Amino acid sequence: MQITFLGTSSGVPTRSRNVSSIGLRLPQRAEVWLFDCGEGTQHQLLRSDLKLSQISRIFITHMHGDHIFGLMGLLASYGLAGNPTAIDLYGPRPLKDYLRACERYSQTRLSFPVNIHAVEPGVIYEDDEFLVTCAPLTHRIPAFGYRVVEKDRPGHFDVSKAQAMGIPPGPIYGRLKRGETVILEDGRRLQGQDFCGPTEIGRKFVYCTDTIYCDQAVALAQDADVLVHEATFAHQDAELAYQRLHSTSTMAAQVALAAQVHCLIMTHFSPRYAPGNAIVLNDLLQEARMIFANTQMAYDFMTYEINRRSYGQSK
Repeated sequence: MQITFLGTSSGVPTRSRNVSSIGLRLPQRAEVWLFDCGEGTQHQLLRSDLKLSQISRIFITHMHGDHIFGLMGLLASYGLAGNPTAIDLYGPRPLKDYLRACERYSQTRLSFPVNIHAVEPGVIYEDDEFLVTCAPLTHRIPAFGYRVVEKDRPGHFDVSKAQAMGIPPGPIYGRLKRGETVILEDGRRLQGQDFCGPTEIGRKFVYCTDTIYCDQAVALAQDADVLVHEATFAHQDAELAYQRLHSTSTMAAQVALAAQVHCLIMTHFSPRYAPGNAIVLNDLLQEARMIFANTQMAYDFMTYEINRRSYGQSK
């Protein structure tokens, strides 16, 4: 699992930061899941290592323009990319009306199925490998945070041990690897757990924006490998944060600390903290690290690998 930041500014783009979007790359299934799709996201995709043709799911946090204005253009381009397949969209209930209006007034006809799911708190998607849940955040309009959990996998199967015990290869190996109990023709009773290493714990990715500090974000982020959380304002500007229902750097760090996450990556920064101003983005980073040491600051096209049993590495 790899995160790529396609936009890390809040409200409006800057020369170095586009508005909100993150790609979650799942190499094991050649898929990309997109979180938010601000204006210009498809241009950012072209400049990244992500492939538009691999996008299969898009999760929208809320209906503010800096999170959705790139969606219709991206879908239209996807339809022209050749052999498009279905895309599943998840987001607040008004998302469907918004897209239908865009189609109607722009005379756009998408050549592939778009399945729109109005999300409610709880499980919104599940398959054999992944579980996705969402929870309401605290913002000026309905907004949701998302949690992606990779399901645990059985540990490595010890083939040499099975061979040494004279266990015939084939379907029996598969059953043992799944942890099942197997009775051989000679009467031996085998426990799958005796042939497998420790269970491989699934990775957990959580995305929270836009929101002020809230208990729902803490609950959603519990024990995450990576929490991506907005940090629009510096601690000095907490009054602005409360007025606009956005987070400060210290609020993001407090969520990470309370949820006992492994790594916090801050994003969605106000353009007011440009170089040369009284407060710059590095000040926000230092504020957060005073509360939660393992904090990083996202920038456009930053990638972060979420590794099993260890912290990921950004580059």
